Amino acid sequence: MRQRKNWVLAFSLLLTLGQSSLLNAQQSPNIVLILADDLGFSDLASYGSEIQTPNISALAEQGISFTNYHTGANCAPSRAMLLTGVDSHRTGVPNIPEMIPPEQAAQSHYSGILGHNVVTVATLLQDAGYHTYLSGKWHLGQTPEKLPSSRGFERTVTLADSGADNWEQKPYIPIYKKANWYADGEEYQLPDDFYSSRFLIDKTIEFIDSNKTDSQPFFAYVPFQAVHIPVQAPQEFIDRYEDVYSDGWTVLREQRQARAIELGVVPADTPMVQMASTADWEALSPERQAYEAKRMAVYGAMVEAMDHHIGRLVEHLKAIDQYDNTVFIFSSDNGAEAMGEPDQNSWRNRRAMASQGYSVDYETLGLKGSFNAINPGFSSAAASPLAYYKFYVGEGGLRVPMIIAGGPVAIKNQLSNASAYVTDITPTILAFADAEHPEARNGGWYGGRKIERMIGRSLMPLVEGSAEAVYNPEDAVGFELAGHGALFMGDYKIVFNRGTQGDSQWHLFNIQTDPGETNDLSAENPAQLQRMLGRYQQYVADNNVLPIPDGYRLEIQAIFNGLHHVYRDNILIFILLFLLILPFWVVYKSKR
Repeated sequence: MRQRKNWVLAFSLLLTLGQSSLLNAQQSPNIVLILADDLGFSDLASYGSEIQTPNISALAEQGISFTNYHTGANCAPSRAMLLTGVDSHRTGVPNIPEMIPPEQAAQSHYSGILGHNVVTVATLLQDAGYHTYLSGKWHLGQTPEKLPSSRGFERTVTLADSGADNWEQKPYIPIYKKANWYADGEEYQLPDDFYSSRFLIDKTIEFIDSNKTDSQPFFAYVPFQAVHIPVQAPQEFIDRYEDVYSDGWTVLREQRQARAIELGVVPADTPMVQMASTADWEALSPERQAYEAKRMAVYGAMVEAMDHHIGRLVEHLKAIDQYDNTVFIFSSDNGAEAMGEPDQNSWRNRRAMASQGYSVDYETLGLKGSFNAINPGFSSAAASPLAYYKFYVGEGGLRVPMIIAGGPVAIKNQLSNASAYVTDITPTILAFADAEHPEARNGGWYGGRKIERMIGRSLMPLVEGSAEAVYNPEDAVGFELAGHGALFMGDYKIVFNRGTQGDSQWHLFNIQTDPGETNDLSAENPAQLQRMLGRYQQYVADNNVLPIPDGYRLEIQAIFNGLHHVYRDNILIFILLFLLILPFWVVYKSKR
C-alpha cells in the first residue's frame, strides 16, 4: 500500500512539473525582430520625420526608443553582428563580399560569409524551444550550409543577395545574374503579384500560423528590403507625398533637425554640418527640382508602405491573441544610402538603366519596371542632423533608430540616450527568452566546435528600468569597415573616414552633446584622442583587422568583383584567346 502511495505521489509531482514547464513555455515571450534596410536616423515619425509611420510610432509608445544606438556601416557586417553578438571581423563578415579586395579575401576571416565559428541567436532559441522564422534579406551566404535554413531557422523565405527588385524576381544591378531567392533551403520562384514588403509580412504570418496551435513561442526575423535601392512603392503611397518635398533637401534636413530636437531625440542645441555631397537646390531648374522631389516622394512612400505592413502583422498577432506576449525589436542595418546618381535622369544614366531593363521616367518612378534611388542631397536629410552616410563611420552611417517594445517590456513611451550597439541585440533577445549562450553553458563550445565570444551586452537593465546604462565610461567599442575606423568610449568617439567623402584624418567628438560631429576636440583634448587611439589599435590587433590595399575604393571594388562573378567564364575565354593569339602578334610585330 505504501509503495502504491509513493507511486501516486511521484506521478503527481511529475504532472505538476510538466504543467509548470508548459506554463513556463507559454509565458516565454514571442520575439519579432524587424530590420529595415538603409533607413536613416530621422526617417521615422517618432525620430523627427515627416513620413507617416503610425504603426512603428505605436510600438514606440509601448516601449523604449534608443537615440544613441549604433550598428555597422553596411549591411552584411551589421547582420552578422546582429544575429550573433560577435564583432564582424570574427564572424567572417568584416565587409560585404561584393566589396572585399582579393588581398583580404584570401584570409578565412574575410570571406564575407557568416562563419561556423559563431552560433546564431535563432539556433540558440531553437534549443530553448522556440519556433524560428525568417522572411526577408539574408546576405550572409547562399550555399546550402550557409543559408538561414542551416543556421537555426525552421522556416525561411530569403533573398541571398545584397538587394533586388521589389516588384519582380530581378537583379537590381548587373553584378548578379539573377535575384537569388530561397525557401527552406531550395531555390524559390516569387509569385506574380509580388511586392517585397507585403510579401515578407504575408510569409511571416503564414509561418506563425503554421504552428499557432502548439504552446511553443516563436522568433520571427523580418529583414525588409525597404528602403534599399531600387526605391519602389505602390502608387497609392506615392500619391501621399506628391507635394511634400518641393522645398528641397536643405530645408528638409533643417526641418527634421528641429523636429528631432522638439521630440528630445537629440539635445536642444544640436548643430549640424552641410554634407559635401549636397548640391545647391536653388541652382536646379524647376524641372529638375520636380524630378528630385518625386524621387524622395517614392522613398517616403516605401517607408510608409513598410510601416503599413508592419501594422498588418501587429493586427494579426492581436487577432490570434499573441500580441500581449510579443516583444518587438525594430531597427535598421545601417544609415541612409547616398550612392544614388546625383542626376538620375541624365542621358547617360537613362541609357545605363535601359540596358538593365529599367526606366527612370518621371511618371512611373517607383512602379514596376522603374529604377529609383534618392539623390545624395535627400540622403543628408534622411540622416539629419547627423553627418555622413552608409559605408562611412560618421554618425550618419552608424547611428540609426532602435525600438524595443511590447507587452513584456516594462518601460513605456520613453527615450534612452544610453550607449547601445548592434552586438547587444542577441544577448538582449536571449535574456527575454531566458536562454543561454554557449560561453555561459559550457565554456564556449557548441556542436563540437569552439564558438566566438559575444562582445555584446544585454540591454535588459535599460528595458526593465533598473539601470541607466550598461556601458561605463571606460568601456571601448571599436568598428572598422574598408579602412574606415571608429571607437566609442563613454561620451566620446574617434572617427577616421577615407575615400571620396573622407579626409583620412582622425577626429575626436563628444557625441552626447554633439551628435552631428561638428566640433573636433582633437586639439583641445589631445590626451583623450591618444588614449582612444591606443584602444583602437588594441581593437585592430585583437580582431586581426587587415590593412586596406593602397588605392582601394569600395565602389570600384564592387564593380570589379561583380564583373568577375558574373562574367568569369567569359573572362577565362578571353584570357585563353589572348594567349592563343599572342605568339602570332609577336611574330607580326617582329616582321614589321
